[in-house]
Amino acid sequence: MSKKENTAPEQQEVQQEAAPAEEVKTEQPAEKTELEKLQDDFAALNDKYLRLMAEYDNFRKRSQREREAIYPEATAAAAAAFLPVADNFERALAAECADAEYKKGTELVFQSLKDSFAKLNVETFGEPGDKFDPNCHNAVMHIDDENIEVETVVEVFQKGYRRGDKIIRHAMVKVAN
Repeated sequence: MSKKENTAPEQQEVQQEAAPAEEVKTEQPAEKTELEKLQDDFAALNDKYLRLMAEYDNFRKRSQREREAIYPEATAAAAAAFLPVADNFERALAAECADAEYKKGTELVFQSLKDSFAKLNVETFGEPGDKFDPNCHNAVMHIDDENIEVETVVEVFQKGYRRGDKIIRHAMVKVAN
């Protein structure tokens, strides 16, 4: 029996020695899962970072487009506010005036207003003889005249203004049928 007693403690030692080996084995997978966890965290943070960068880039581009769209609209709105002044100057210049100096001063002020429009890239359109375009002209009268080509502007009641492709005000015209 002494052999059994001797073997039993040996088995206990073997079991004790095996136990730490198992702990080591369980620690290695724990380290591996910790590494995998860190890699997953890194991948999640990297994905979040890339999405944030893409969102910021989209915001920057959208803001740039909005800024580029606001300037022409604001310019057109400001020019539209001065159109009645330009119309009044044209009427004043068309009227008879006994004082030549007064008329010359009015012409200079009107020329200054037209120069300001030119700096803002605002141009006039709608002259007699132009081809009628419903996108640019507002036909308020028609005339039947066989001597004039069909859909030709005969008379302009109010000039039209545009900035680039944007119509600020349509020209009011009389058109030949």
